[in-house]
Amino acid sequence: MRWLLDELCVELGFCVPPEERVRLQAEPVVSVDALTDAVLAAEGMDPMICDKELRRLLRSKIDTRIGHLL
Repeated sequence: MRWLLDELCVELGFCVPPEERVRLQAEPVVSVDALTDAVLAAEGMDPMICDKELRRLLRSKIDTRIGHLL
């Protein structure tokens, strides 16, 4: 999870705060959508009303990196 969060920060600008990184790393990943929403929420965004293209881009990156593990 650490390398994924680092990649999201460097490549997409989703730099999750340290305390949220710890929480995300400690929680089991249930699905690509759940992790996408958790990253958006950790960034202070409401996943239900955020920019749809931005959410799609984030979800695509997460799916590419860990989708096959779920």
